[in-house]
Amino acid sequence: MNKLKLRSQLQQFFIEDIGEQDITTDLIFSDETKGEIVFLAKDNGIFCGEEIIKTGFQLLNNELNIHVFVKDGESIEIGQQLARVSGKISDLLKGERVVLNLIQRMSGIATMTKRAVNTLNSDFTKICDTRKTTPGLRMLEKYAVKTGGGYNHRFGLYDGVMIKDNHISFAGSIIKAVEAVRQSAGLMVKVEVEVETEEQVMEAVRAGADVIMFDNRTPEEIKEFIKLVPAGIITEASGGIQLSNLADYQDTGVHYISLGFLTHSYKALDISVKVFWNKGDE
Repeated sequence: MNKLKLRSQLQQFFIEDIGEQDITTDLIFSDETKGEIVFLAKDNGIFCGEEIIKTGFQLLNNELNIHVFVKDGESIEIGQQLARVSGKISDLLKGERVVLNLIQRMSGIATMTKRAVNTLNSDFTKICDTRKTTPGLRMLEKYAVKTGGGYNHRFGLYDGVMIKDNHISFAGSIIKAVEAVRQSAGLMVKVEVEVETEEQVMEAVRAGADVIMFDNRTPEEIKEFIKLVPAGIITEASGGIQLSNLADYQDTGVHYISLGFLTHSYKALDISVKVFWNKGDE
């Protein structure tokens, strides 16, 4: 995770929430009133968000005392203390909601990913994400997928060629689409082609695709299609795959299974913040 980008994003998130000031907190507490907040797990799962807590509260006040008790990727249990932050109440209250929102969501994605990895239970096929992420949160959500034991697909339209059905329709064929890309793309750019039929698989192979993705195919279809793919070409399955049928794809032989639900249908992990007010420090 890019820490410079993280700082920039957190600054924008705080600006969005705080605006000119936290009217409620600023009117109730003096600027020197001290306190402590504790992040508590209210659900079992995989924790993700160590840097969110550290960097977030440091941005608000680098004199806050921040202690995170778990590492990203560790299992957490109901009632477990995840972190403690102490210092000025005004800083604690201005930061806790933004930080909490992010670590709940990231931990939810990490937990969902770990569940998918365990459900597939494969030593060969890897689970990866898609571009079906929340606008503005892609870096964080994809980091959470890695934290849960998954892998990242391309981050955007800029870092990998993925020729889908609409590209093929407009270009006229898979071969024409791949040729057009190869004429201009750099040697470091991989070309992935989405296929649905046996004929398209063979055309993608002839076109020299680096990655072939089987779109909305059953495990039985994939097992037949993959026989047509030479060694050296990476294979991927995507579309119509959920937790309920994921185990059926265990022995298909594909290198990757990309799952959109990891980042668009997860449940945020339940985490709460308990507040302590050190009245003697006023």
